[in-house]
Amino acid sequence: MADENLEVVLKQFEDTNSRDFGSVMDAYAEDVTLALHGEVGPLSNAATGKAAVGEWFGDWFRQFGRDYRFDIVESRGVGERVFVLANHHGRGRGSGVPVEERWAYLYTVRGGKVSRVELWNGHDAREAALEALVDGSR
Repeated sequence: MADENLEVVLKQFEDTNSRDFGSVMDAYAEDVTLALHGEVGPLSNAATGKAAVGEWFGDWFRQFGRDYRFDIVESRGVGERVFVLANHHGRGRGSGVPVEERWAYLYTVRGGKVSRVELWNGHDAREAALEALVDGSR
């Protein structure tokens, strides 16, 4: 189960990098929830429902050029939960300023669909996401 859930999440990142946003949205359950932790920034509100989560990520991607991508640094699945640590690379759409950040993610996958996405950024993002993974798996 954990391996299948990990595959769902890693494919979602692959589809995002290839700009196949239709497939990205197909990975989400209708009632998917997005929760943000840490120093996420100006788009720090959470979202519930496939359309709202898609719009949140759409708003995010519209801030960057087409070179914006994710490189997976670390990933693991535990039951229905999947931890991912990823580097973000790209340039601001208007400014052209290079952007590089490391974010941690915790996904919940049920029935082959992503039902929850949690994001962390900041200096302790990895540790906070891993703590949530361990706490949620008990």
